[in-house]
Amino acid sequence: MKITHLGHAAVLVETAGARILIDPGSFADAWHGLTGLDAVVVTHQHPDHVDPQHLPALLAANPDARVLVEPSVPDAVDLPGAVALPSGDATSVGRVRVEAVGGEHAVIHRDIPQIGNVGIVLRSEGEPTLFHPGDSLAASPGGIDVLALPIMGPWAALKEHIDFIRQVGAAQAFPIHEGLLNERGFGLYFSRAGDMTDTDVHDWRDGQPHAV
Repeated sequence: MKITHLGHAAVLVETAGARILIDPGSFADAWHGLTGLDAVVVTHQHPDHVDPQHLPALLAANPDARVLVEPSVPDAVDLPGAVALPSGDATSVGRVRVEAVGGEHAVIHRDIPQIGNVGIVLRSEGEPTLFHPGDSLAASPGGIDVLALPIMGPWAALKEHIDFIRQVGAAQAFPIHEGLLNERGFGLYFSRAGDMTDTDVHDWRDGQPHAV
C-alpha cells in the first residue's frame, strides 16, 4: 500500500487492486488533475472534504471511478452517479473492501445541527488496513494498521485526539485535517500525538507516496 497525503483531509490510497481518493476538499489542491482513479470516497458534506467547484472536473477526468459518499452528501453537492455508503455498509473497489463506520459528525456546538459523517476503512488481503475517520472520533474499528488522524478541528480538543489514537491502537498514523494550523501549531499537536501514545506518528505533508 502507498499513501499520499494531498493536503488537509485529502488522501490517496494505492494498493495492488485499486487507486482510491478520500475527501478531495477545498482546503487542498494537490488532488486536482489526478487520473487513473478507481473510486472517490467522501466522508461528509463540508466543503473542506468535498469541493463543489473542482470535484466535477476530477470526476470528468476519471469517468470510470466509482463515487461513494455519506448519504447526505448529494443533498449539498451535485455529484451525478454518486452512490450512498451509509454507516454499517461496505462495498468492494477492485480487491479493496470499503467499509463505512460511525454515522455522525462530531459536535461543533450545541446550536449547530449535526450532519452525517462516515469513517472509511479500507481492507485488502495482504495489505495494511487504513482508517480515515472524516470529522468524528466516535468510531474506533478493530484491526487498524494505519490511522489518518484528524489532528485539529473546531469540534475537538487535543485530549480527545490523544484518547482516540490510543483507542484505535494503530501501529502508524499520519496527521490530516491540518489546514487550520500554522507550523508552530502543527508541531505542538504532532509532538504530543507521538509522545503520548504508542503509535508511530509520521509527518507526510510532502505530498509524496509513502509505502506502508
